[in-house]
Amino acid sequence: MRIHLINPNTSRAMTDKIAVTAREVAGLDVSVVAICPAPGAGPAAVESHTDEAWAALVVAQQVAASEAAGAPDAAPADGYVVACFGDPGLDAARELTNGPVVGIAEAAMHVAALSGRTFAVVTTLSRTLGRAHDLVRRYGFEDACVAMYAADVPVLELEDAGSAARETIARLCERAVRDDGADTVVLGCAGMTDLCADLTKRTGVPVIDGVAAAVGLVSGMVRMSVGTSKRDEYAPPPRLPAAGPQD
Repeated sequence: MRIHLINPNTSRAMTDKIAVTAREVAGLDVSVVAICPAPGAGPAAVESHTDEAWAALVVAQQVAASEAAGAPDAAPADGYVVACFGDPGLDAARELTNGPVVGIAEAAMHVAALSGRTFAVVTTLSRTLGRAHDLVRRYGFEDACVAMYAADVPVLELEDAGSAARETIARLCERAVRDDGADTVVLGCAGMTDLCADLTKRTGVPVIDGVAAAVGLVSGMVRMSVGTSKRDEYAPPPRLPAAGPQD
């Protein structure tokens, strides 16, 4: 099985980090190909609606490129993970492939709802909370999501081990459990993937990383031979996007 993990920002360090998480949960028979655009071919970080629009294009281009691949060493993926918490380009990606496509926000919220009755979201910048609320409504979790907090931490600051970002995120997770009664906590950025285990121990509740959740769901769907329905909305588009530069 081959899963393409698409990070639509240009951070190779973040892409490599989330690839480690993905491979830990994927299984021995799963090949995880972690992809991000080259510098200048995508947003440096997804921190605004403008960044997200660019990220959506990157996701569509990467899926189109994979589906058009013919060489054995560039075979199309069996499934795709959109590794950005805004789930940019998710619907477009589903038009472009028969295989399953899962976004990390979508996956994390579903897994959180299976782990407890309620969950909270802890994300990066406050300006992204509107998009997170939109996704909660889209995925049908208005009743389950009891709180959302922003750490006001830029995405790329998560790559700095000396930053205070990790402690800020930990305190917000604790607050969500203590004050809001969250049974689980969803981490609202792919760059938080390496915090999950420590935060679970610290809070005493399941802390859900969307990268791990999405890889688990996609690989399970592939094993079940469940792909993307082509009945109507997700039928192939009449015009395909040009494939973007690969990293």
